[in-house]
Amino acid sequence: MSSQVGASKHLSNAGIKALELLTGIQNGAGRCPLPVGIIGPGDGGTRECEAAYEVASVLASAGVTIVCGGRGGVMEAAARGASESGGIAVGILPEEDLSGANRYLTVAIPTGIGEMRNALIARSGICLVAIGGGMGTISEMALGLKWSKPVFTLYEDAQLTGARAAKNKEQLIEWVLECLVSKLQ
Repeated sequence: MSSQVGASKHLSNAGIKALELLTGIQNGAGRCPLPVGIIGPGDGGTRECEAAYEVASVLASAGVTIVCGGRGGVMEAAARGASESGGIAVGILPEEDLSGANRYLTVAIPTGIGEMRNALIARSGICLVAIGGGMGTISEMALGLKWSKPVFTLYEDAQLTGARAAKNKEQLIEWVLECLVSKLQ
């Protein structure tokens, strides 16, 4: 999978400026890192997992905390992208123990509440990034939209009204960066 540099070099000039601005703000003294939820299937394919890795890598390199379901597939790829970029990956697990946690998590939170943990993931992020998906991802997207969270999607067949579908990962990253910068200004 590509590094953060590889993923960010294809951003537009506006995207690069947003990334630089966010990085400067997030790495400033006294900042609490903004959380972004990256959601998707536990059995995600190569395309979805590569995108999750790259998106998380770019965001984590800018000081953003990645929140995910903490298991395999897209969740593991996002945690790996954050971890390998020196960032923080928080996994909110459905189990009451760490048995399902992937090895790239900085923090694993075993909830013991099963799929109800999807609400915690949806509530935790400033915005949600859905990469691929199934019913669990759709539930997280729906809750995020209900709570007026920006929801951005890539490779998601089931589109919900209010979610923004990106054409590619670069557009997705730029939208997320713009969203985060707008929250900080």
